[in-house]
Amino acid sequence: MVGDLQQQHQAEIRSTTGVLVHANQAPGPCPSCGGVMHVRKTVEHGGVTLEHGGFQVRETVHVCAAGCRTPGPDGRPGRAVITRQAAVAELLVPRSAVGYDVMTFVGLERFVHYRQREEIRATLGRQYGIALSLGALSELSGRFLVYLEALHQARAGALREALEQDGGWPLHIDATGEDGQGTLFVAYAGWRGWALGAWKIPTERADAILPKLRAVAARFGAPCAVMRDLGKAVIEAARGFVAEFERPIPVLGCHLHFVRDVGKDLLRASHDDLRDLFRRFEVLPRLRTLARDLGRHLGTDIDQARRGVADWLAGEDERFLIPEGKAGLAVIRALGQWVLDYPDDGTDAGFPFDRPYLDLYRRCLRACRAAESLLRKPHDDGRGHQGLERLHRIIEPVRSTLPFQGPARTLERRARLFDELRDALRLQVKPPPHQPAAPADAQPQLAELRDVKKAVADLQDSLHERRPERGPAQDMRKAIDVILTHLECHGSSLWGHVMALPPEAGGGIRLVERTNVRLESFFHAIKHGERRRSGRKVLTQDFEQLPAAAVFARNLTQPDYVTILCGTLDDLPRACAQLDAADRSRSLPARLRAAASTAVGAEDTEIVSASLPKADRDLVRTEAMQDRVLAEARSRPPRRPACQRGDSATVV
Repeated sequence: MVGDLQQQHQAEIRSTTGVLVHANQAPGPCPSCGGVMHVRKTVEHGGVTLEHGGFQVRETVHVCAAGCRTPGPDGRPGRAVITRQAAVAELLVPRSAVGYDVMTFVGLERFVHYRQREEIRATLGRQYGIALSLGALSELSGRFLVYLEALHQARAGALREALEQDGGWPLHIDATGEDGQGTLFVAYAGWRGWALGAWKIPTERADAILPKLRAVAARFGAPCAVMRDLGKAVIEAARGFVAEFERPIPVLGCHLHFVRDVGKDLLRASHDDLRDLFRRFEVLPRLRTLARDLGRHLGTDIDQARRGVADWLAGEDERFLIPEGKAGLAVIRALGQWVLDYPDDGTDAGFPFDRPYLDLYRRCLRACRAAESLLRKPHDDGRGHQGLERLHRIIEPVRSTLPFQGPARTLERRARLFDELRDALRLQVKPPPHQPAAPADAQPQLAELRDVKKAVADLQDSLHERRPERGPAQDMRKAIDVILTHLECHGSSLWGHVMALPPEAGGGIRLVERTNVRLESFFHAIKHGERRRSGRKVLTQDFEQLPAAAVFARNLTQPDYVTILCGTLDDLPRACAQLDAADRSRSLPARLRAAASTAVGAEDTEIVSASLPKADRDLVRTEAMQDRVLAEARSRPPRRPACQRGDSATVV
């Protein structure tokens, strides 16, 4: 039934294609002087909307009889006051034949569902009978972001009221990018799960971040707390931001970033040493070669050999002797593959929560002992014996070579200290699915926060007691000092998450999250969608081209935000059309460009850094730049007059 209704709807839309519609309603009085409006011209043009499909319209345009003009950007008289037909103007974007509903459809498909242009084009043609070029789709998606950002700013008052009804809002700040380029800085309301501001900045610097925080506070009010990571620039910007308010605003450090920074300082050196040793002895490449050679020898009998491995693992032979023939080779191959599968011991949380080369070291030790045990058992298969000896030769240096033992023992000792800190803070490393933090019973959360704070204090006291003052335990002393130094430096920002709610918000307390994981999950959703759309794992080029306003499209997945912004997503085209109601002569992007060309303000000034932004990179990579440098390099400098050269002056 749904399919039949869809086909019927498509047939109705196609039946109106090319139909001529007359729009000549009376214009009413002039919006400037209230006088009479005369017919200026009658134009015939095309239009295309999701609701009506393609059509032709003959539109009557009126102009003020008294000659009224709109004020120009420089104060001088601008364009003549004209009025278009409201029925047409509310459907079509100014100076375009495309409807607002088509623009919003393309924008939602591109930035919310992350569809490719070919997919969007095919959907428009299949469901609505609309044919648009790929270039037109790109233009519409960019125009959609301009309208969405303007709508976000126009609804700032209503959004601010909603935040105040919650009793305030914690400001989460962070920046993301790809390969150090396309840095995207976002200000995020933690309790609601809304992105309140988004900007492209050259680098993560305090002088680039602080004006953005001021702009958010001017539009949405002062936050009740600031949650940030442990970057130097972000710390400086947050400190300067809260200093501008009379009431104290706590600046909180992300517990996850704190633990990660401690772990990197504790474990990176010994973990890198262990990695370099594995590369030096070529353990992994040789294991891969062994598995590949044995797999080639098994050939088409690989499935039968795997069944032999399964039987061996099932323990049908209580002595666990290596089977003869290809089943024995498959067992040896499986032992090598088990070592290669060392990432399975991790939790996919990344370093330092996972120590992959320490896991590899442990698997090599176990596999080495297992190979020696199997070699001591009786066996008659010479090829299997050779394969087992080859496996033992590859992994035996990991156990017997002294360089492996030193970094491994150091890493194990320090990892135990790191795990103590992680257990004390009770962290959830993997980010939860992106969703707003719903108000919950604060008492269990408060009790957990107190327990975490007490556990960290107890650990700090224990580390002071365990710290050896002198003696051979130099590495343990340095490791403990790393943790204590971080606690002394950032300890004050680790606590202060309890927010007292005002009486008008119901009173009581509410807790700010201890980490910036929710904002990182927000970034993860954007990157995951962009990878789905582009098919690229590395998003360097995509993030350079991605407008900052694309962040606001993620807000459209939050029902409470959509309700305030436009009611429902079906009403989004109408809300965008209302932004052009005051001036139908030009579209919103054109008006914003004209205003930006005349407006000069400190907030709009780009903070120039030592990095190479895309605009500068495109300029210096031009062929004209190359030719100019070569031409100047080959030219001879003019000879200076003798009075300027001096007697001994030479020109190089």
